[in-house]
Amino acid sequence: QLQLVESGGGLVHPGGSLRLSCAASRFTLEYYSLGWFRQAPGKEREGVGCISKNGNKVYYADSVKGRFTISRDNAKNTVYLQMNSLRPGDTGVYYCAAAKRETVQNMCLGIYDQWGQGTQVTVSS
Repeated sequence: QLQLVESGGGLVHPGGSLRLSCAASRFTLEYYSLGWFRQAPGKEREGVGCISKNGNKVYYADSVKGRFTISRDNAKNTVYLQMNSLRPGDTGVYYCAAAKRETVQNMCLGIYDQWGQGTQVTVSS
C-alpha cells in the first residue's frame, strides 16, 4: 500500500521553529509534485505551499511566505516543511499530499493522489 507519513509536529512557543518531514513508502516521490496543507479546528483545510517534481519551483500561500520553506530530497524520498517564526494562527493538523501532475504553476491546486495521515502542530505560549 502506498503511503505518505508526516512527522515532526509538536508544541512550540510563538516565534519558534519546527521542521516537518513527509516520507513516502512503496512509491518514488520524485515522480510527484508535493503539497503541504493544514487544517485548524473548525476551519476548512487550506494550502500552505507546494513544490515541483524536480524541486526547482515552489509556491507559498501569502500567510506563510517568508516564514516557511519547502524542500525535497528525492534521494531520501522525503519532502520537508521548515516553519520559522511560528504564530498561534499556524496551529493545526498539517498534511502532505502527492500529485502525479505538477500543481505549483496553479497555486498548488490540482488532484492529489496520495495523502498522509497528518501531524499536529500547536503554537502556544
